Amino acid sequence: MMDLSMQRLMEEVTKEAQEKGSDPLVWAIQMYSNLNSSGESLPSSQLAQFLVSYICWDNNVPLLWKFLDKALILNIIPPMLLLSLLSLRVIPCRHVQPAAYRLYLELLKRHAFQLKSQISRPDYPKVMKSIDAVLHLSHIFGMSQSEPGIVVVEFIFSIVWQLLDASLDDEGLLEFTPEKKSRWAMLYQEMELDGHDNYNDKNTEQNEKLHSANTLMAVEIIGRFLQDRVTSRILCLARRNLPAHWLSFVQRLQLLGANSLALRKSKTLSPEALLHLTSDTCMVLSQESKTNSQQKFHKVMAFEYLSSSASLCHGASHSALWIPLDLVLEDAMDGYQVSATSAVEEISGLIKTLRAINGTSWHDTFLGLWFASLRLVQRERDPIEGPMPHLDTRLCMLLCITPLVVANLIEEEEPIPIDEKDSVTDHWKEKRVPGKCRNDLVSSLQVLGDYQSLLTPPQSVITAANQAAAKAMLFISGITVGSAYFDCLAMTEMPVDCSGNMRHLIVEACIARNLLDTSAYLWPGYGNGHINQRPQCMPAPVPGWSSFMKGEPLTSVLVNALVSSPATSLAELEKIFEFAIAGSEDEKISAATILCGASLIRGWNIQEHTVHFILRLLSPRVPVENTEGNNYLINYAPILNALFVGIASIDCIQVFSLHGLVPQLACSLMPICEVFGSCVPNISWTLTSGEEISAHAVFSNVFILLLKLWRFNRPPLDHGIGDVPTVGSQLTPEYLLLVRNSHLMSAGNNCKDRNRRRLSEIASLSSPNSVFVDSFPKLKVWYRQHQACIASTLSGLVHGTPFHQIVEGLLNMMFRKINRGNQTTITVPSGSSSSSGPVNEDASIGPMLPAWDILEAIPFVVDAALTACAHGRLSPRELATGLKDLADFLPASLATIISYFSAEVTRGVWKPAFMNGTDWPSPAANLLNVEEQIKKILAETGVVVPSLAPGDSSPATLPLPLAAFTSLTITYKVDRSSERFLHLAGQTLEGLAAGCPWPCMPIVASLWTQKAKRWSDFLIFSASRTVFLHNSDAVVQLVKSCFTATLGMSSSPISCSGGVGALLGHGFKSNLSGGICPVAPGILYLRAYRSIRDIVFLTEEIVSILMQSVREIVCGGLPKQRLKKSKATKDSIKYGQVSLAASMTRVKLAAALGASLVWISGGLTLVQLLIKETLPSWFISVHRSDQEEKSNGMVAMLGGYALAYFAVLSGAFAWGVDSSSSASKRRPKVLGTHMEFLASALDGNISLGCDPATWRAYVSGFVSLMVSCTPNWVLEVDVHVLKRLSNGLRQLNEEELALALLGAGGVGTMGAAAELIIDTEM
Repeated sequence: MMDLSMQRLMEEVTKEAQEKGSDPLVWAIQMYSNLNSSGESLPSSQLAQFLVSYICWDNNVPLLWKFLDKALILNIIPPMLLLSLLSLRVIPCRHVQPAAYRLYLELLKRHAFQLKSQISRPDYPKVMKSIDAVLHLSHIFGMSQSEPGIVVVEFIFSIVWQLLDASLDDEGLLEFTPEKKSRWAMLYQEMELDGHDNYNDKNTEQNEKLHSANTLMAVEIIGRFLQDRVTSRILCLARRNLPAHWLSFVQRLQLLGANSLALRKSKTLSPEALLHLTSDTCMVLSQESKTNSQQKFHKVMAFEYLSSSASLCHGASHSALWIPLDLVLEDAMDGYQVSATSAVEEISGLIKTLRAINGTSWHDTFLGLWFASLRLVQRERDPIEGPMPHLDTRLCMLLCITPLVVANLIEEEEPIPIDEKDSVTDHWKEKRVPGKCRNDLVSSLQVLGDYQSLLTPPQSVITAANQAAAKAMLFISGITVGSAYFDCLAMTEMPVDCSGNMRHLIVEACIARNLLDTSAYLWPGYGNGHINQRPQCMPAPVPGWSSFMKGEPLTSVLVNALVSSPATSLAELEKIFEFAIAGSEDEKISAATILCGASLIRGWNIQEHTVHFILRLLSPRVPVENTEGNNYLINYAPILNALFVGIASIDCIQVFSLHGLVPQLACSLMPICEVFGSCVPNISWTLTSGEEISAHAVFSNVFILLLKLWRFNRPPLDHGIGDVPTVGSQLTPEYLLLVRNSHLMSAGNNCKDRNRRRLSEIASLSSPNSVFVDSFPKLKVWYRQHQACIASTLSGLVHGTPFHQIVEGLLNMMFRKINRGNQTTITVPSGSSSSSGPVNEDASIGPMLPAWDILEAIPFVVDAALTACAHGRLSPRELATGLKDLADFLPASLATIISYFSAEVTRGVWKPAFMNGTDWPSPAANLLNVEEQIKKILAETGVVVPSLAPGDSSPATLPLPLAAFTSLTITYKVDRSSERFLHLAGQTLEGLAAGCPWPCMPIVASLWTQKAKRWSDFLIFSASRTVFLHNSDAVVQLVKSCFTATLGMSSSPISCSGGVGALLGHGFKSNLSGGICPVAPGILYLRAYRSIRDIVFLTEEIVSILMQSVREIVCGGLPKQRLKKSKATKDSIKYGQVSLAASMTRVKLAAALGASLVWISGGLTLVQLLIKETLPSWFISVHRSDQEEKSNGMVAMLGGYALAYFAVLSGAFAWGVDSSSSASKRRPKVLGTHMEFLASALDGNISLGCDPATWRAYVSGFVSLMVSCTPNWVLEVDVHVLKRLSNGLRQLNEEELALALLGAGGVGTMGAAAELIIDTEM
């Protein structure tokens, strides 16, 4: 409220001056003196309010407007407040007071653009508060904050908007807006506007001209606001932080630009120019006038791009973008680990991250994805044999997972327009054009045809590729055929060459998922020719899917055909699924076998549906009349057993893992385990083949399958080292069920992610309720016993109890053939006493007990047997035979045997067993050769470990439990029926041998290579990777080799070109002369890092190696292969013979490799450790080298940029660039800690030991990448930290970057950004 006495004083002075016709300067001086003497602070808000009220409209005369103008010139009234007050008075009355409107516009031109002087005054906050009150800005724009800077943005926006609405109204266009009235109409109605029409009817013609001139001037002022260096940036802040209001404003502006007659008369502004001023290209905070360091940063962070990037071995500059993707795809092929997360989700997130960080188009992004997936397949062309995922898993990744990733990305990029509330940061995204993403997919696949070296199909898929090519050729020729035609068509019958390649299979996979249509067959070079008539098939049709769809019964011949050939459509799968649900018992088993055959492994176009149907069969419906809990499952035993056996192979499990269905598979298997483990073994089922299966057999198959879904067989030391658990240690039954339940919980949500919707649907169809381990008491008891066995020695066996009798019965069964005085030779520990009894005559039958009861007794049984062997009462051969008999009696007992031996090996309390060939099997025949091969594999990757030198003459020994377990595994046949058990036991055996002192692992490998000679390359390679468990220096050497190979600095001919080819090479490959080919360092690292117990130390080592690589890049030049060819460009910043751009490309490649290794090795936890602790510690520590001093700061600067890219990329891998992943919820805390560190160091509160140039480059690089690539991150950082960081950047002469940071900080930093714009007049 205005003080009444002050108002009277102002009125007296003004009225007296008005009556006398005083000079405005005299009035102003007198007013200044009176205000000053009365204690009114100047400039005076009260005077502004008085003058506007006095003039409008009782004293609307030229002299008073001159008084007002002079008050502005002499700074005795605040200009912005005056303009605010006038806008409410004058704009609504512009038709009856055109001259006043003209004067208002003139005042706007003079004072609305001179903001710097106004925000530097002491009364700035007070004035802004008054403006907010006058214009009701906080209420109109819905802002909870009213900082002065925020009000400045709202003020400028409101003034321009009022002019826009006035201009639209003047030209009769306002009624075409959705609201059909001014945005400010309610505010105008609060003012007294009528009854003051001094100028009305005096000179109508003159007024009309003035009206027209005013409208033109208002439009031109709008243009000036959008053009002015300062106000345009302030309006850009409004655009970012008030998106809904800005959208309405732009719609009105477009209406004006398209229809305004006044605008067409303007000599300074065209309609096109006005509309262009609000386009994405114009409305930006960062102008071209970047600081030198910013120009340099953006220039050197740019990549050389693809050209010849497709080959398996190509140079550093071309593969740098996609090395993280290649590494992740290859890592997913490791059969030692299943994932609880869908590969579709992981790869989709990775693709979005790489695209955001590297700024690639969708065309290049899709091309990079196809290249990486094809390279993955090509690395398996000549594989070594062994129990590991092979080509089928890689083809699943290329032809099923990758198209699903593409579908996910396209659906996300081309959605229904997103909600207003979600569009706050939409301005950061590339403008979405419907169909553009899909068109880029088409262009990427068209270009893919130019890379024939990657498209050569492996031998096993040549037929499928040829059929795909023939399909396209027949389409081009206008010949329509059904699937039956391809069942009997031989490619030799085609009149033209129909040789297909991998692109034909990729296109078919995309067509199957509606990503492409059949117009793809018409692409230039896609079809192989044109024919005029249909080729003749063989006379007799071959049984296949077409005959099945026509109604042919499921005979053994047809079943075999359907098992060996994949279904070609969802309809075929649905029909076979109906047989599995409603057919006869034989048909059900046949249908289950068919689903687990080629349709699961090679049905790439329908694989996601196949796994869905299998899961539904594993969760059969509960009968309506069921009253016996889960026991209804017993009736499904034959079909369930067929499914367990069908999906037990390594490749099948990996397929479920890639599709993210391991949690749901575990959830489906647990109730089956619970039921069949509780059945007595006299329940059995006879199949039509005559085979009889017992409850124990069904239980063993399902239980072993379940245990493969989490790393239950990890050695105890792998369960957690220090504060950071090893990767995969979260894969417990509880965790898998939690993930599955989370899928179920999202079923009712409107999930935008296609893959998550699919997982939710599968979870809800299998079981509509959440499931927990407590739902399965028997399984829970076993699991707790397993954990207790790891934690402590056995105890609690009491003599004479029923449980004690079970233990004795099992021992008698195992060692029934040993007859020594009619007494057993094995003592069973039981509290404080022991028991021995006569051999049971019926011991060969084994105890007729439920499997869970037997499993509970097995640790005590194996402990007693091992103790007897240790004391010489049982020979090693008898021990191995007895254990095998136990495993044959109940195959599931292998799991508990594994659990027991895993615990006992690590306790170290047993005496060693001498592997001398007499008592225990001897490795002597090939131990030296195995050790030599291990040493050779390591040496070829640049790892030298002196302690591995062979020639030690000491006898070969193993810890007794390990020797016993090794002997047991050797008793298994290496065939398909034993594969599922050997896979489980083999992983444990390797892990246990790796954890024992060297050379336990070579001894075990030697014994197994004697057993399975065709697996020798696999076994020796597996042994070589366990070296890294014992020797941290070997780990560092291997990581260095990865860097030198990738950067092309290795002397090896394989690695001299650098890039993905040097890092990952050809995968695993056997020499024609015998032995494994040299393995690329990246392959060895990906297969070895899970053997590294203390993964935490890797972060510091990778940072150190990264910085060493930067020094070598700068001081050592380009790769030897390219050094002679390189020529300096005229605009290059050079050091020696190497341009800054060329160096930075390789520095960025090194940083991308480092970030990938950190993320893959330790996941989210290790990345957060890097950002919270490792990097701050590195900057605080002192780092100096002679090379840095010789490089004139080049090493220091590029080192800072490398660390910035490394840090941001590591964080983006772990958290994502948006907030779609669950890991992103942990981002604000960790990122906030790091940003606080940066701000404190810039404030001078933290002393740094690194080179100042490194620090400056790191800060500018880190912030630049955040602002441009991960703007969502900025929104999560505390506003005060952002402001401090902005001030620190200004001290580094980085004003543009400081502004960009504040601009990205949302509403919280909008005011500070506006003040920075005004203060620096940027």
